[in-house]
Amino acid sequence: QPQLVESGGGSVQVGDSLKLSCTISGRLFSTLGMAWFRQAPGKEREFVGSMYWLTGSTYYADSVKGRFTISRDNDKKTLYLQMNNLQLEDTGVYYCAESRLTYQSNADEYDSWGQGTQVTVFS
Repeated sequence: QPQLVESGGGSVQVGDSLKLSCTISGRLFSTLGMAWFRQAPGKEREFVGSMYWLTGSTYYADSVKGRFTISRDNDKKTLYLQMNNLQLEDTGVYYCAESRLTYQSNADEYDSWGQGTQVTVFS
């Protein structure tokens, strides 16, 4: 399984932007999808968005559509999450994950997870 390491989190004001990175070590063998999830304090982990690895097509939760963008750099083996116009409700720990089964929103079907990076949005 690949190892995933997130970075780029921080504390920002409402309306600001952040770009998260997920550095991938090891081989992505039969990867179907990679995704970003987040977990706010006291809440369940929720799907943010994903990429169908073969084509690069991306999918987003309604709550972030139009504000967040997933991209990748194959040479750097890095997945990105560009977050614009951040809101208070975007606060949480952000995780990247890899799956050989899906490119959609079911967290149970993701095999490898990073340790997470904290994003805090304040007013």
